[in-house]
Amino acid sequence: MTTSPNTQIQPLSFAFDESTGQVSIGGVPLPELIKRHGTPLYIMDEETLRQMMQSYKSAFERYPAPVQVLFAAKANLTMGLCALIQQEGLGIDVVSGGEYYTALKSNFPTENLVFNGNNKTVDELELVIHHGIGLISVDNFHELTLIHQIAQQTGKRVDVVLRITPGIECHTHDYIKTGLLDSKFGFDLSRLSQVIDLITTDYNETIRLTGLHAHIGSQIFEIKPYVDLIEVMLNLFYNIREHYGLTLTHMNIGGGLGIAYQSQDDPPNVSDYANQVIDKLIDYAEKIDFPLPMLILEPGRSLVATAGTTLYRVGSTKVIPEINKTYVAVDGGMGDNIRPALYGAVYTALIANKYNEPHTRHVTLAGKYCESGDILIRDLLVPESIAPGDLVLVFGTGAYNYTMSSNYNRVPRPAMVLVNDGQSQVLIQRETYDDIIARDLIPESFLTQKVSAEN
Repeated sequence: MTTSPNTQIQPLSFAFDESTGQVSIGGVPLPELIKRHGTPLYIMDEETLRQMMQSYKSAFERYPAPVQVLFAAKANLTMGLCALIQQEGLGIDVVSGGEYYTALKSNFPTENLVFNGNNKTVDELELVIHHGIGLISVDNFHELTLIHQIAQQTGKRVDVVLRITPGIECHTHDYIKTGLLDSKFGFDLSRLSQVIDLITTDYNETIRLTGLHAHIGSQIFEIKPYVDLIEVMLNLFYNIREHYGLTLTHMNIGGGLGIAYQSQDDPPNVSDYANQVIDKLIDYAEKIDFPLPMLILEPGRSLVATAGTTLYRVGSTKVIPEINKTYVAVDGGMGDNIRPALYGAVYTALIANKYNEPHTRHVTLAGKYCESGDILIRDLLVPESIAPGDLVLVFGTGAYNYTMSSNYNRVPRPAMVLVNDGQSQVLIQRETYDDIIARDLIPESFLTQKVSAEN
């Protein structure tokens, strides 16, 4: 008998086989994954990835105008994931030259890439304009001038949307709110006419303005802020047409839809989100007599987070009887998941090799890094028999764990594997100590001094 997963938190292919006592993901038992790839290990479930991508596409099928779903690359990007995204017919939202280059080297169609970011460098803009880009989301006047200059030098005309700060409040962590007036991102609405004047006069031959872009935050559990955003943006589209005679055709409402990290979390499903967004667009566009724009979405976390699980092995344990507290340390931590230490992110986990034992003992799950703040989960229920060598699965780690990882304490980063139908394929190779020192140099003058001292 196989136990079904909690699909809100666990990947779709998660299973526990009572006859063998083994947990598997993608049809691969954890001991096999460890034998092939070691721990810590990022595990990405292909079934969950593909289903989430397909759910976004199907949910917006009834919108009468074109829809472009872009995966927000900052959540998790490898060349292998680029290939999977291309197979599923999505585009990619990139925010750096490195993300763009990853997509480029995986032969991803550049016309299906959008370039975001609040401080794009000259090198990055030259790279994307030279090789091709679907849209650039312009964030500020400095960037607009750089795009104009580079386009002028290359004889190209670049399609852009303007990122705006719409002033819309959403309930999420302050660090991941991006649509408020006090934000490093985008043009304030008070400056919008100035930037449009600049594009339509001085920069008209190098820059084509196609639409507006707004992103209100991340890990959002409400749909209403998106509905409010659409009204704000359509009003802006209408006013721009009335004042400039320019009918904008692209509306990018960003991403940010939340996922369940704990059983009590209740994020909206993609279908409900799509229905309310589509209804608002159709109704309000008809009300103000404006043609339906192309709708652009930038989901990141909601596409990949639940597909990802991190596998650790338990090491040391410290019991503090005076305060009734137990620390259980694993062979990873803040180097492969900085989010709990950075802004208090909360995760769900279990002891996989003791899945069918009661999880009744409260412990603090700690990492191995030399920081007192290296805590993965502050109050985790585990079996009473927890011991070194036990296997810990932390769920919902498919977004922002790998992309925010580091070599703090000179610890090599984990491998990442894609699992499906009993097979595992490597997306990212495990780093080695040689990888850690590969770019280190000892100044030649130091070597000379050493020789002189020995002489």
